[in-house]
Amino acid sequence: MTTERREPAADADERTMLEGWLDYHRGTLARKCEGLSGEQLRTASVPPSELSLLGLVRHMAEVERGWFRRVLAGEDAGPLYYGEADPDGEFHVTEADTWQEAYATWQAEIDAARRHAARFGLGDPSLGRHRFSPDPYTLRWIYTHMIEEYARHNGHADLIRERLDGVTGE
Repeated sequence: MTTERREPAADADERTMLEGWLDYHRGTLARKCEGLSGEQLRTASVPPSELSLLGLVRHMAEVERGWFRRVLAGEDAGPLYYGEADPDGEFHVTEADTWQEAYATWQAEIDAARRHAARFGLGDPSLGRHRFSPDPYTLRWIYTHMIEEYARHNGHADLIRERLDGVTGE
């Protein structure tokens, strides 16, 4: 199975463009993980770094949850994979961590993000706050940040995938 990806139309309105590029980058990360075994998905990129494709997917589930549930919608949504004892827990994968669970969790957070975003205009202020700022964020800012976050981590995913099996490309 190959994940569908489509660039937004060059003449799309702003919201369609932002949502389109975010979905494109979500699809890119999914593509980077396709066809790999659980062991490959858990393989650290370059020791001593623990960065793995599975860890990136878990991280992006946390990022989706944080920005769309906690910040945008003001939900009291606790962390999925990290905690006080392990603030980078999403990256610390074990043999017990599976692609099926991480992928399902990530997709559920993407679905929740879409539901919450649909209730806001691009310039509307968030109902919650981020720990780094007392000020609200607009949906436009969150979309732009999420595109940047995915693009950065998709660059990591490119290198990890190439190291695992030589596959390159978008």
